[in-house]
Amino acid sequence: MNEDHVKTEIPKEQIDYRKLDKYIESLRPEQNFNLAVIAGVAATLIGAIAWAVITVATEYQIGFMAVGVGLIVGFTIREAGKGIDKKFGILGASLALLGCLLGNFLSMVGFISAYVEMSYFETLISMDYSLLPELFAESFSVIDILFYGIALSEGYKFAFRKITDEEILKHAKREEPQPLESEISAEEIALEPETLPLQNKIQK
Repeated sequence: MNEDHVKTEIPKEQIDYRKLDKYIESLRPEQNFNLAVIAGVAATLIGAIAWAVITVATEYQIGFMAVGVGLIVGFTIREAGKGIDKKFGILGASLALLGCLLGNFLSMVGFISAYVEMSYFETLISMDYSLLPELFAESFSVIDILFYGIALSEGYKFAFRKITDEEILKHAKREEPQPLESEISAEEIALEPETLPLQNKIQK
């Protein structure tokens, strides 16, 4: 993570980016990648199950559920991991994709179980997994590529720790330059140009 990942409403000319880099580096010890993995996996499972429940209940494959999975996974990793390293973004994108695929798979299991009139878990155990590629191909549409892409993007960008405007103003605000003392006083500037030589002679 660097200043390019920091989203702020503060004008760039008010930010000292060297200080900002140093502040971001000071946050590195607070990262917790292991906790981010655990929380991220849990969020992935929750998002996938929610996807399947809604899809089976409505009997409609809702593509934008992928967007929700990406948001859930990304924000969970952000809160749990407090990460600034790139690996947190990669983790978020990877788990977002996994959540989308798992949500699609669990939805298919739900539809199959209803069709063959078997319980969900019986279907899960007895189904022929060699048919999965074919089932995914049949249920996948071109618009799903867009939703999956958005999910991956959200999983990545929301996985990083958020640097607030308050933190930036506190730790990385550009200091106003001190005014330099002019060799000519304000009274001299106010004088007419032709009187300046005379004034200088008087002072000498």
